[in-house]
Amino acid sequence: MAMAVAHLLPQLSAEGNGASRNRMAILLILQLFLLTVLCSITDSALGVDGAASFIFTNACKHAVWVGALHGASSPPLARSGFYLAPSATSSMDAPSSGTWSGTLWARTGCVADPATGRFSCATADCGTGDVACQGRGPAPPVSLVEVTLAAPGSGRPDFYDVSLVDGFNVPVRVAPSGGGGDCRPAACAGDVNAVCPGDLRVVASSGGGVVACKSACIAYGSARYCCTGQYGTPAMCGPTNYSQVFKSACPSAYSYAYDDATSTFTCSGPSSYDVTFCPAN
Repeated sequence: MAMAVAHLLPQLSAEGNGASRNRMAILLILQLFLLTVLCSITDSALGVDGAASFIFTNACKHAVWVGALHGASSPPLARSGFYLAPSATSSMDAPSSGTWSGTLWARTGCVADPATGRFSCATADCGTGDVACQGRGPAPPVSLVEVTLAAPGSGRPDFYDVSLVDGFNVPVRVAPSGGGGDCRPAACAGDVNAVCPGDLRVVASSGGGVVACKSACIAYGSARYCCTGQYGTPAMCGPTNYSQVFKSACPSAYSYAYDDATSTFTCSGPSSYDVTFCPAN
């Protein structure tokens, strides 16, 4: 950018030395300077390599343990699990090249066994015995954030959603920042546990309240609820009384496998994705 300014100044001087020429030169330099600043800000937001980042915020009154699982053809994130205290924020960068897909979620009620040191969670446990999920996904029921990031610089949009297909454990919202296009938040901000049908409830082992809500597919495993077999197409698998409970509480989240029309979101080139657990409803 500095070289471009240096080449332009002799040309402007040759055209005239009047006040108007000087003003033009000054304006051009200011425009180029502002462009440089804007480019610098954009590069800083995206990172040097243009990769987006995930910013996690715990707005719950209790601690959560974030889990992250990469898709089969995607590299892992820097951390596959970590503790997030109430009101705390933490971030991770997405990989800097290629398409990346994966799922993000919150685990609750996690403890380490005092005798063995084995780590486990009351909901969404990934079964590794450790805070890190190490390439393993969560046990349902779980509220999932699903993300597919386009390769940086490809010009293609990202896709993202909140899915309750495997049930619900924690309210969650994912919101892109700095992108172009639709870029609306996807969320399940309502407390599905409070309206969970009796046969789908997961109650705390200590005898407390409802800590999670199974989907009908997880609870019963039938083709009708899981959209498999003869129900394996959008035409054959529609909403049920159970899925409508989830949809009423969380209108923009997937309530069953083919709930695409109101639940898939896109955004082009966002600098970050804000993932908030227990967002304001």
